Amino acid sequence: MHKKIYIVRHCEAQGQPSESQLTEKGSKQAKYLVEFFSNTKIDRIISSPFLRAIKSVEPLSEKTNIKIEIDERLSERTLSTTDLPDWYEKLKATFNDMELKFEGGESSQEAMNRIVNVVEEVIKNGTENTVIVSHGNIISLLLKNYNGNFDFECWKNLSNPDIFQINCINNGVIWERIWEDEDTSF
Repeated sequence: MHKKIYIVRHCEAQGQPSESQLTEKGSKQAKYLVEFFSNTKIDRIISSPFLRAIKSVEPLSEKTNIKIEIDERLSERTLSTTDLPDWYEKLKATFNDMELKFEGGESSQEAMNRIVNVVEEVIKNGTENTVIVSHGNIISLLLKNYNGNFDFECWKNLSNPDIFQINCINNGVIWERIWEDEDTSF
């Protein structure tokens, strides 16, 4: 069986807290995702519990009449529970040292394991085409799991939204970026 999993990074949001809304541009992007997936059969939609992720896929859910399943494991990675003025450098370091952990946070390896578990469960599940909506850092770690060359520079080049297609063929997993980062007059 040939399975496709579409990994979607949420649309443009007003901030990082879990309750952050989409911006006006982000809401237009979410509507555009319906058009983007219009010729794709979707069987299942799974989202991070963060509002920006849910709102990114809500129009698609309504159009396809597929209920959004919430999975806590798709939440964005917590780098630290304390304020890190040099968070950017610390995040970069976690791409090189997968076990590096800061106060109250989780290591890259721990976060990677969370999202990989979701994807592996979807692969074992009977559905063929699944959309998973999550966040930049944890998606980067998922992609790094399947291709070790995905690094900090790749994370920096992600867009909001962004879409990757994971193809599962004969117990193998390959992925490709399918989102064209063009401003379609949002």
